[in-house]
Parts: sequence; structure tokens; C-alpha cells
Amino acid sequence: MIPASIKSLLREPLLHFIVLGVALFVGYAYLKPGVEAESLHQIALTLDEMAQLEMLFESQWHRPPTPEEFSAMIETKVRQQVLYREALAMGLDKNDEIVERRMAQKMQFLAEDIAAAHEPTSEELRAWYAENSDRFALPGRVSFRHLYFSPDQRGTQAYDDATRALARLAGEPVDSAFAESLGDRFMYRNYYADQTSVSLARDFGPSFAVAVSTLTPDSWQGPIESGYGWHLVYIDSLIPGRVPDFEEVQQDVKTAWLGAQKEAAWKKAYQDMRARYTLLLPVPENMTKSASGAVTSSADAPAQVSGAPL
Repeated sequence: MIPASIKSLLREPLLHFIVLGVALFVGYAYLKPGVEAESLHQIALTLDEMAQLEMLFESQWHRPPTPEEFSAMIETKVRQQVLYREALAMGLDKNDEIVERRMAQKMQFLAEDIAAAHEPTSEELRAWYAENSDRFALPGRVSFRHLYFSPDQRGTQAYDDATRALARLAGEPVDSAFAESLGDRFMYRNYYADQTSVSLARDFGPSFAVAVSTLTPDSWQGPIESGYGWHLVYIDSLIPGRVPDFEEVQQDVKTAWLGAQKEAAWKKAYQDMRARYTLLLPVPENMTKSASGAVTSSADAPAQVSGAPL
């Protein structure tokens, strides 16, 4: 027979609450492994992911996918997840150079995205442009006609023939048949428009590009040597290089600013991460380092290198 005091205790609501709480706690602890195992074998696609699949199909085929095509795309996504999870379960991600490289790349993208999230103000861009305007300098451009004197055809007389032709060109129209008859056939063009010093150096050689930049328009001048031979040059137009106003290149400045911010953010993030690691390098026996203490070694121990990058 149950004593009256125990019956009174059993009817106490607080006791019921405690017992129920203990039961829930034990039940959750018992069921939790099963829940986790079950969730590992569930693949859930969000509406955003499904919309991205549809957008990807439309961007490639310029039409919405059929129900069968959309189902196939979802199954492809599922197959990727299944293989990925099974590969992780088997530890295939361990000691894999490609996986390591991809994960490192994603870490860099994450660090750079932090900087890209900030939208610069016009004042920020102007201040940055003032310090980096040389990066946007517009090169000088020159348009010119030339007469070519070939060492292959004229030998050592090529320079002298060009000098004599220069004297005969006085008063002649720049594009006259007589002017053209004085030179030799050139394998490329006789007229070059809007050329920069870089393009001239590429086509004729650096010394030719430098010499042309010193000429004045509206007269035959030379002879100037190139990688091909000797030339008389007539400058049609010469546009000096200049630094553009901010308004002319504002969008380009923003693009360059974002690139610089990403680079700085990545550098800072990597320095912070790198500082948490110590590199151990094998060192041949009896090798010692300077008194800085950056590397210490013995015959039985690897070298310790500080957290700063090598």
C-alpha cells in the first residue's frame, strides 16, 4: 500500500515536469545519431538552386527546359551531391592536390569578395585616381607615311640613297608617284595610322619608335633605321600622350579600384592566416642558419621557420 505522502508527491505538477523533461532529453540523445545519419542521406534543393538550373539552361539554349530536361538537370545535380558525399565518406579529399588547390582558390575568392562588397564613393575614387593617374595615361599616337630603302637590294648604299632621296623630295607632294618611286617595295604597309610607341617598337624596333617620337609633322625626315633597313618618314599627325580627366575614365577607375581592393584584402587575409602556421623544412645535417634564429636544426629534427611567408 502506497503511503499518503508518496501519493501526494506523485500528484505534484513539478515532479511531472521534471520527469517529462528527463524523458525528452533521453529520447533526443537516443534518437540523435539516427537523425544525423538520416540527414546525411537527404539532398535538399532550394528554389534558388532550381531557378539557377533553369537560367543556366536558358542562357545556353535560349529557351526554357522541357519537364524531362529539367528533371535530367536535377538528377545531374543529385548525382554530383551523391558522388561528392560518398567521396568525402571515403576520405578521397585527403592528400589530393586538385582538391587542395580548389579549396585554396575558394578561400582567396572569399577574402576578395569582402572587398568587392563595398561600393566606393565618387570621392574615394577621385582620391585613388589622384594617386594612380599614371596607370590611365593615354599614350601618344602618330600617323605617318614612309619610304623604305632596302639593304638587301642596295647593300651599303641604302643609307646614302635615302639621304639623296630626302633632298629630292623637297617641294614634292607627299603621296606623289615620284616620291614612291624613290624607295623600295616594303613587305608591309607604306602608311600607318594612330600608332603608339609600343606598336611601333613591335613592328619596327625600339630605336625606330624612339626616333619617330622626336619628329615634327608635315615634312619628310630621316633617314631612320629600323629592323628592316632605312626609312624616310613623313608625319601626318602627332597626338601627344596625356592623363585623362577623371570623368573620362571613371568606370575604368572603379574597375581598377575594385581590383586593388581585392588584392589588398587577399594579401591581408593571407598574412593573418599565414601567421598562425609554422613551416617545418628538412635540413641537411650540420646546416646552420644565421643568428636571426629564423631556422634551427639538428640531425634528428626538421627546421622550424617562422610564420612569415618565405
